[in-house]
Formats: sequence, structure tokens, C-alpha cells
Amino acid sequence: MQNFVDDLLFKNECCKITGLCMKIHSVLGKGFKEIVYKDALEVEMQRNQILYEREKQFKIMYEGIELKRKFNADFVVYNTIILEIKAQFIMPAGAFRQTLNYLKASEIQLGIMINFGESRLNFQKVVSTH
Repeated sequence: MQNFVDDLLFKNECCKITGLCMKIHSVLGKGFKEIVYKDALEVEMQRNQILYEREKQFKIMYEGIELKRKFNADFVVYNTIILEIKAQFIMPAGAFRQTLNYLKASEIQLGIMINFGESRLNFQKVVSTH
């Protein structure tokens, strides 16, 4: 069931986002710092009139109490997808858990991890059923 949900959840939006990331990777290649890819992605989202928020801050709740620490999602796209950007040789082992925690805290159901640091763009969807 999980794969079926994963395949259908915001399919068109995911294709648009990953397509823009592929374009950026083909132009810039690998090797830049994460911030460069975020800046390029912001340019592409503006060009393509995609609704997004960069470095959107979310609070973290613990048993009804708001904790002091917050987290910033790299991007929230279409108000429905958390986009986490990486620029490392391989996708970091903790990236999946980090993105899953962001989904739980934000109550957003879908995340996409994008790694620009590899020879080929690497991306993975993360689905949370809360």
C-alpha cells in the first residue's frame, strides 16, 4: 500500500520539482555548496511560478508544549511538500530520518530529499502517515 500511496501523492508536483532539480544539476554539476543549489532552485521556482517558502520555520511540540528549538525546512513547495536539499558525495544516512521528523512536526505528508553532490542527481520521496 505504501508504494501505491507514494506513487500517487502529488505526482505532478513531484515531477515538476525533480525536473527543475535535474536541470540545475545538468547546468551546475556536482561540487558546489548546498546554498548554491538552493539559490538556483529558488530562481527556477520563481521562473516557473511555483508557490514556495524558503527556510520555513516550524515549531516542535512535545506533549502539548512548544519546545524552544524550531526547525527550518529548506523549502515548502505548494504548501504540501517539504524539500530538503543536500550537496554531499552520497545521500547522508540521517537525511531520511531528519526529513521524516520534519514531516511529523509540520504535519505535512510528503517530503523529497534531493542530493546535488552525486554524479547523477539523487532524489528520494519520504511519506509520513502521521
